[in-house]
Amino acid sequence: MPIVANTALPSFERCQKEGDDILTPGQARSQKFRELHIGLMNNMPDAALEPTERQFLRLIAGCNSTTQFFVYPFSPGEIPRGEWAREHIARHYFEFEALKTTGLDALVVSGANPISAALPEESFWTPLCAVLDWASAHVTSTLCACLATHAALLYFHGIERQSLPTKRWGIFRHQVSQDHPLVRSIDSCFDVPHSRWNEITSAQMTNAGLRILVESDDAGVHLATSADGFRFVFFQGHPEYDHNSLLKEYKREVNRFVAGEINNYPPYPDHYFSGKDRRLLDAYARVVKSQRERQVTSDDTRNFPENDLQVDNTWRDTGKLVFRNWLGTVYQITDHDRRKPFLKGVNPNHPLAQIF
Repeated sequence: MPIVANTALPSFERCQKEGDDILTPGQARSQKFRELHIGLMNNMPDAALEPTERQFLRLIAGCNSTTQFFVYPFSPGEIPRGEWAREHIARHYFEFEALKTTGLDALVVSGANPISAALPEESFWTPLCAVLDWASAHVTSTLCACLATHAALLYFHGIERQSLPTKRWGIFRHQVSQDHPLVRSIDSCFDVPHSRWNEITSAQMTNAGLRILVESDDAGVHLATSADGFRFVFFQGHPEYDHNSLLKEYKREVNRFVAGEINNYPPYPDHYFSGKDRRLLDAYARVVKSQRERQVTSDDTRNFPENDLQVDNTWRDTGKLVFRNWLGTVYQITDHDRRKPFLKGVNPNHPLAQIF
């Protein structure tokens, strides 16, 4: 359960204040728990860099395990950054080349902010492919989130993502499609947030030999794995999201409308706001639409009723269970006898290694 604060990363302190179990290196050394070493490739833009750290740290910290988790964030230098983000990464992040030398047990690859129409034109594409190549041979299991899933499936299988007619945005009900250790002890139906303009369909995944574990009639596939069942885990949804992640995204779109950057007032994320919240937001929308029609200049973003809204998190508990199952299985099938000091291979003789 505990995460070891192996650097001065501010997200460790923030998570500790929120109630997560964070150990200092000294505390970790005084205990005799076994360890898992987890990489976090953070491809998100500057504004989402720290929130993404915290979101995945919370899911890792929620694992019910007598294991110490060491987390190693890193980010490709090719991604354009502002001064603050460059300094943050320089102070608190690791170099991928160094992690290749020491090794990792598991790896999380975050999504990214899509800029180009074609994924190979994105700044993160080349370093991401290099990380995926290395992970496929040296990491027990790699979890790809959202856009990283689309990039990995294009790179490994030649699967092109499909453009959606409208943004898939909101909270959607999903069903477990087949038994698998990743969905053990999970309710057969549960919520997952989505926020994307593209998708890889169930048929595309099936044709590539992937194993689909969780999908939705409305939102498509959320959770799938590589054909072997575990080397790669693919999310299209966002179980790591905070309760207000979609709210902040919606507010950014509203602010773009107020600033005249877009012409259409943004629709609500599906199945997210309550009737009461919608009434508050409808009243605000009427004001800013009227002002825009009358060409009245006003900074009405200050009056956005964010603090009056009460959005619920109906997905985090299930997200924590999936992460618990994922890291618990990584822990069990890693060949700890060959760690020097980190993972050097998977033990093919372990019973759990045979169930995939």
